[in-house]
Amino acid sequence: MTVLSQLYKASNVDDQTKNKAIIDELIKSYFMELETVVNYLANSVNLDGVRAEEIKKSLNADVTEELTHATQLANRIKTIDGVIPGSTKFAPVQTSLQPPADTTDVVAVIKGVIDAEEAAITQYEKIIRLCDGFDFVTQDLCITLLADEQQHRREFVGFLKEYEKS
Repeated sequence: MTVLSQLYKASNVDDQTKNKAIIDELIKSYFMELETVVNYLANSVNLDGVRAEEIKKSLNADVTEELTHATQLANRIKTIDGVIPGSTKFAPVQTSLQPPADTTDVVAVIKGVIDAEEAAITQYEKIIRLCDGFDFVTQDLCITLLADEQQHRREFVGFLKEYEKS
């Protein structure tokens, strides 16, 4: 084996390892988006009271956007030779976004949304760094998703300011 072919083989193994790491992180993001859909939907239906209406409307609108994110991630996973897992591989983690026992506890839901958005932001930042100089398309997708999550967080930070003043 020539030195050049040894370098190519080593480079190819490194590329495969990096691609697998990216796929693993994309799958994590995919499940995070799906879990967010479930919790946003539950909270958008469960919340009660006049003060809850604006939050319910915002969460309901965000369900579609988060599902779109999950679909984009699934398509990217498939494109880079990954396999999109089914529900048995799903392990929920969004404890703070669970519907509160008190269906009028709008602040708890808002704080849960902020926590979920911050987790998504951290995850997309991780993938962006992982992709740097290697997978520009995935990096670009994650930069776009990161911007969406930052905007969602900003909206709910604003809601929290308003609700905590009351």
